[in-house]
Amino acid sequence: MTDKKKIIAYQGEPGAYSHLTCKNAYPDYEPLPCETFAAAFAAVENRDADLAMIPIENSLGGRVADIHHLLPESSLYIIGEHYHSVKHCLLGLPGASLDELTHVRSHPQALAQCRALIQELGVTAMPVADTAGSAREIVELKDPHHASIASSLAGEIYGLQVMRERIEDRLGNTTRFVVLSPTRVDPDPRDGPCMTSFVFHVRSVPAALYKSLGGFATTNVNITKLESYITDERFQVAQFYAEIEGHPSDKLVDSAFQELQYFSTKLKILGTYPANEFRGINRD
Repeated sequence: MTDKKKIIAYQGEPGAYSHLTCKNAYPDYEPLPCETFAAAFAAVENRDADLAMIPIENSLGGRVADIHHLLPESSLYIIGEHYHSVKHCLLGLPGASLDELTHVRSHPQALAQCRALIQELGVTAMPVADTAGSAREIVELKDPHHASIASSLAGEIYGLQVMRERIEDRLGNTTRFVVLSPTRVDPDPRDGPCMTSFVFHVRSVPAALYKSLGGFATTNVNITKLESYITDERFQVAQFYAEIEGHPSDKLVDSAFQELQYFSTKLKILGTYPANEFRGINRD
């Protein structure tokens, strides 16, 4: 009897960039497509999948909407990160030409990453749920005036022609993904550099954020990401999503967290995980 194959969930349809990332990072896992990010989270929480591969930010399009709201409310933990080089293709029906295009469909992130092409062609951008889904829609529409921005894999799956490739506004377009698990898995800090992601709340009063983060400055702990969100209807409480270089077991990191807890009203560590080599952090 063979062991049951492990499953990794992602948002999108087969051929989506998240699908490609799952195949590259976890080749031994079976990718599970989910209609929404919330559904991908739920698949892991309900044990229908072992892990989830979730995009969190892109070097051109910025942060991915909804993720920073889903993470704090989830019971899942970040156990890893992965960087995927995004290479967009303009996909159309076989025989279609650039001159007859009037509309381009794709996920809002992909459209944001290909603004120059959209402006050049003078077409109308139509946001849809995901990149691969936009490729499927082109096949269903059977309209040569419509094209999709998606991966070459999506083009192969749905039988579309590549009308133009590498259409992103800037080469080096990269999406950062986080890997979510129902179980917290802290790496051994002796094995290499680590990252820690967390959320915290502060009241909207003068110097609240300065005092909360002062410990990271005095202990020389590098904060690599800090984003804020209002969480109450009166706009009195701000929630911050943050990432730092370091492991909570490190003496300096622990000291900084103690100071943060003193000045903040809530602190939740979302996960500690190995820093991906893409970051270029010194491993000596």
